[in-house]
Amino acid sequence: QVQLVESGGGLVQAGGSLRVSCAASGLTFSSYTMGWFRQAPGKEREFVAAISWNTGNTYYADSVKGRFTISRDNAKNTVYLQMDSLKPEDTAVYYCAARRGWVNVANDQYDYWGQGTQVTVSS
Repeated sequence: QVQLVESGGGLVQAGGSLRVSCAASGLTFSSYTMGWFRQAPGKEREFVAAISWNTGNTYYADSVKGRFTISRDNAKNTVYLQMDSLKPEDTAVYYCAARRGWVNVANDQYDYWGQGTQVTVSS
């Protein structure tokens, strides 16, 4: 049974930093592209960042480019999202997701999802 468990969310002031983690089990982690998505109240879930399974290439939404960094540790079956220079508009539930194959920004292309972790940025 595949499980993705996010942690590390919380409340932070604008301009601050936060790192969220996603621990995976039940799958061959190194064979999966990992992505982070977010959903704010009243909005659709949107792509944030992804890291490929083989090259480690990273991809970011324009809204977070230069502020967020995605990384993975295959030995720990964990993917991270380091978030710097946070803004109130980054407030959302952050989800990690896994898919076989190349990076994709569409959330319906991911096979497995975590339960999400709340990130709140105060102004």
